[in-house]
Amino acid sequence: MATAMAVPSLAPRPSPRPISPWSPPRQHVEAKENRPAVKQPQQSSPQARSRRERPCDGCRRRKSKCVLQEGRRCVLCEFHKQECTFVENAQPRKRKADDASKADRTNPMKKSSPSSQQRAVVTTPTPAAPPTKPISVEPQPTPLASQPSMRKPFAVDESLSLQRHRHCKYLGQTTALDARLIALGSFNDQNETESQLGTLRQVNRTEYFSTHADSDVSVPDDEARALAEIDQVIGSHGPALIDIYFRNVHPSYPIIQKQAFLDRHQHGDRKFNPPLLAAMYMLAMAWWDQDPAVSSHPKPDIARLEFIAMSSLTVAMQRPKMSAVQAGLLLLQRAESGTWTLTVQLVALAQDIGLHLDCSDWSIPQWERKLRKRLAWALYMQDKWSALMRGRPSHINASDWNVPTPTEEDFDETIHPLPTPNEELDSQAARGRMVYMQMISLTSIMAEVCDTFYSESAKSELARAGQYATQLALARAKPVQIKLKDWFAKLPEDCKMDNFTTGQLASQGYLHLAYFATEISIHRRIVQSLDPATTNPYMLYICRSAAKTRLISALDFVNRLKPEHLDAFWYFASASNFALIATFGALLMATSPGQEEAHFYACRLNEFRWTLTVSSKKAAWIQGALENLHATIQMLRALPEKPLTDSKQAYQMSNGNGNGNGNGAESMDVDDRWSSHSEHTNSMTIV
Repeated sequence: MATAMAVPSLAPRPSPRPISPWSPPRQHVEAKENRPAVKQPQQSSPQARSRRERPCDGCRRRKSKCVLQEGRRCVLCEFHKQECTFVENAQPRKRKADDASKADRTNPMKKSSPSSQQRAVVTTPTPAAPPTKPISVEPQPTPLASQPSMRKPFAVDESLSLQRHRHCKYLGQTTALDARLIALGSFNDQNETESQLGTLRQVNRTEYFSTHADSDVSVPDDEARALAEIDQVIGSHGPALIDIYFRNVHPSYPIIQKQAFLDRHQHGDRKFNPPLLAAMYMLAMAWWDQDPAVSSHPKPDIARLEFIAMSSLTVAMQRPKMSAVQAGLLLLQRAESGTWTLTVQLVALAQDIGLHLDCSDWSIPQWERKLRKRLAWALYMQDKWSALMRGRPSHINASDWNVPTPTEEDFDETIHPLPTPNEELDSQAARGRMVYMQMISLTSIMAEVCDTFYSESAKSELARAGQYATQLALARAKPVQIKLKDWFAKLPEDCKMDNFTTGQLASQGYLHLAYFATEISIHRRIVQSLDPATTNPYMLYICRSAAKTRLISALDFVNRLKPEHLDAFWYFASASNFALIATFGALLMATSPGQEEAHFYACRLNEFRWTLTVSSKKAAWIQGALENLHATIQMLRALPEKPLTDSKQAYQMSNGNGNGNGNGAESMDVDDRWSSHSEHTNSMTIV
């Protein structure tokens, strides 16, 4: 008879240890390499082993990339459970710096052990010993700044999703690895534990990531080649373009950690993500002709640069990191790169690294938590506006989105103990951050508009409503219209169109354009629901008058754009939103009941085309909206001739027959009538 054994239950067991809070390195000296903490040569503690340029004996035999870890064996030796040694002689290098060779010949201590030879590659001795020039195994272009002799790691080395030689993947709740079982492991000070499936990292009591060496992914490791090609295209203009990017793009689209990026860039780090660097260059080139630092030189081949960026992004996506998401989002800001498939890929990539989660209590650097929040909402906006542009379903569901809305403090990019950059906290930078936060709020409302009117279930319900479709549309429009009205009423002063300084870029233009696109999306569905044969004539007139008012407001906004607006950064959906205004005007023209009203919209469309043509001379990306407008006008040529009776006459006739509301409003001007009754119209539900 089997003996019953008491098995302790795992269910009530919490995490076996408190999560170690992330803390910055104790020191942060000037540095070149992107690597774990470097120790001084005179220190003997194995916990501060420095990164070596050549592989260990085991990795050399396997012909694999050797990825060292602070205080532990390299990743592959640890995985294979073998000693990580540097006993065998290193392969001779094809290129050796003369200074380093001389230092090796004159300093016999360098040859005392293979490990000391490795340290000589990465670091220089203490001031008491003669300095040694670092040796690089990669071709180095002209350095961006004078190379420092030694430093602690870059800030990205301490991050979860921006490490140079490692990547992470989020372990979801339904995977084969249960969080309670993972918690049974023995975690080190970095909140990591080893398993047969790799290194697992704990970020809070319930969330875990698996971390992997980039070398574990069997894809062509051609970052050095891609960077060399980018340098060949850009030449010596890289630093100037980076400066342009952070001056004109970053304030309005802060998805990069500026201080961490500039720290690496200014110290000549050659381990940048190629598609990210190329995307930054491409966006900055929009101001090439206006910047005196580069305007006198031939413009680089932007088509070649885009090809390199897209090709290298495909490889980068195989190693999920925030830098790949950043690169994809920046590439999509160019009108020529607006592809729906790339947006979908970025959503999947972001979910792989947990961008859809609330990281407020994660054991990661504070600057990374802030960056994750800003980047996550950039992806959210990309998905929602891409869905509106393409008429596709969104891939981010509200039930699976748990990222808090950014606050003003989330835009603080200070990283201690790095020196604070010369941040120009002028009106332009402050406005850019405020516009970004307001765009997030507006996008949430726009997403609700799409769910309310353009989802498949919403379309089916409107179709089933039949002759009551307009009443249903008006009833559903009321809540979202109230939100949109409140959003506009609470718009900060910095975001108002007239609040700008002559000669300085004003980025609030794309925000107001997005507002009109959201309004138009509501009225577009209402107009589509109108059927002159079944709709109450007064309702028909009021709905069309409201739509006309919105169109006129949008056209007036376009006419008031100044060079300061047109020269600034515009969100990727802006060209499509301009085209949406034209589409709405064409819809009103096509559904006009009479010639007079149709002629009015035809004149407005011609004026709009002229305005866009003039504006496109200043902002070339508007050309895409013009092409859509020309296609729309071409379609209108097939419109049959309208009768002489217009909508106002139709309303008057119906009112005379006793079918109207009989409120005496028929004598008022169209705009005045809507202004007087807009609140009533927005709130009424017709039975």
